[in-house]
Amino acid sequence: MRPSSPRRAPAEDLEDHAPMSEQTAPETAAAANAEEIFEQKRVRLEKREKLNAQGDLGGGAYPVAVPVTSTIPQIRAQWGHLEETPDTASGETAGIAGRVVFQRNTGKLCFASLQSGDGTRIQAMISLAGVGEESLAAYKELVDLGDHLFVSGEVISSRRGELSIMVQEWQIAAKALAPLPNMYAELNEETRVRQRYLDLIQREQARRNVLTRARTMASLRQTFADRGFVEVETPMLQTMHGGASARPFVTHSNAFDTELFLRIAPELYLKRAAVGGMERVFEINRNFRNEGADSTHSPEFAMLESYQAYTDYHGIADLTQALVQNAALAANVGTDREGTHVVEWADGTLFDLGGEWDRISMYGSLSEASGREITPETSVDELQALADAGGVEVHLPNHGKLVEELWEHFVIDSLSRPTFVMDFPVETSPLTRHHRSIPGVVEKWDLYIRGFELATGYSELVDPVVQRERFVQQAAEGARGDDEAMPVDEEFLRALEHGMPPSGGMGMGMDRLLMALTGLGIRETILFPLVK
Repeated sequence: MRPSSPRRAPAEDLEDHAPMSEQTAPETAAAANAEEIFEQKRVRLEKREKLNAQGDLGGGAYPVAVPVTSTIPQIRAQWGHLEETPDTASGETAGIAGRVVFQRNTGKLCFASLQSGDGTRIQAMISLAGVGEESLAAYKELVDLGDHLFVSGEVISSRRGELSIMVQEWQIAAKALAPLPNMYAELNEETRVRQRYLDLIQREQARRNVLTRARTMASLRQTFADRGFVEVETPMLQTMHGGASARPFVTHSNAFDTELFLRIAPELYLKRAAVGGMERVFEINRNFRNEGADSTHSPEFAMLESYQAYTDYHGIADLTQALVQNAALAANVGTDREGTHVVEWADGTLFDLGGEWDRISMYGSLSEASGREITPETSVDELQALADAGGVEVHLPNHGKLVEELWEHFVIDSLSRPTFVMDFPVETSPLTRHHRSIPGVVEKWDLYIRGFELATGYSELVDPVVQRERFVQQAAEGARGDDEAMPVDEEFLRALEHGMPPSGGMGMGMDRLLMALTGLGIRETILFPLVK
């Protein structure tokens, strides 16, 4: 709403309020009560009708636009120094908009705290002298906590030194029909996850998570660009699932009348691009795996995969370390750790991602931790006996699965620094090249940070004859009941037969990368996670 004759109130008419931290939000304090929420919605709907009844003159409850000239962060950056000299006027008029997160209405003067999307706040002072009797009365009647409000007026510092807008005109930018939660009490985890918009409004950490993720993605892309990589997109709907050992989601295409699978990995298509001459290629996109959900797994997740010709799993490990360390630098922008690889987790723990990371052998570290030598020649019976003794259960056990499960049982908890675990059993890595000097082992590593697997890398298998043999082995596992085994992909084999250069490849979970940078669980690093 706009008054007919805007003017600034003289300083002697102003009645300042206590600092924001000392105030409460009375309207939202009891918002948990369902009947009260229902009643508040009813009252707000009536206000919506009154706003809309004003027609084009008042702009209604949801105007198409408001005449914003500056953002709240811009005003803070330009005029924040006024807070050092209370009761000071800038002489500049600004039009800003933000969400009302605090209100205090008195006789001749109303106070509101407006919050921008990044959480920055500024005070708005709506006075009788500034906007007139009719406009002030309308403000008191129609504006609620949670509304988006446009105000225009002079930038000042209040008597208490708070940066403020002395309002000359105001207008509802968007009417909130549902009340905000208590801005001074923490939301529980379920509410944060299911109603992320409330989390973003209320909690600084939630907003910081979004910005950290955005900076991380930008950093990854920049690191790739600096090394001559090309970003591509591959299909999410596929006629055959492959590229990883995982249970797929299945759907049906009416147009093609065929069964399709949601992508579990982009690997086989990215390798087609490598065959076609894209020697340095990567993709960041969504993958879907129809399996369990816990603190480190989500059925839908963001994935990075990259392939580089004429390198091996050692070279791709170097690349991965650079990607993560550059992401740590990006995450630290604007903090007291800027310029370092030391990240601070949500619980206050400092974790150093800098330096050269350890590289250990899977078989060697398992032998050391278990107290007995385990090699690629160790029999399934011996491994099963060790698993039974340790209470380790393995579904459809073979040598490779037993070795990996035993390694997790004996070794994983001892890893404190970022660590590349090198040289895996051939049975569990059907798309990976045989080790050049150790029979029964493939040139593969897993990167562990914070006790979970963050990324995996390979010297890629490019021999189409051996690849076919591996696919056939996987198909046999599938026939035995392994629903994570890959089928024989004839189209991929046909592409591989045209020649793929020796390459290193890597896959990294983006949500897990954010976990490594922030110390949060996976549901906090995904903006809108899938919940039951």
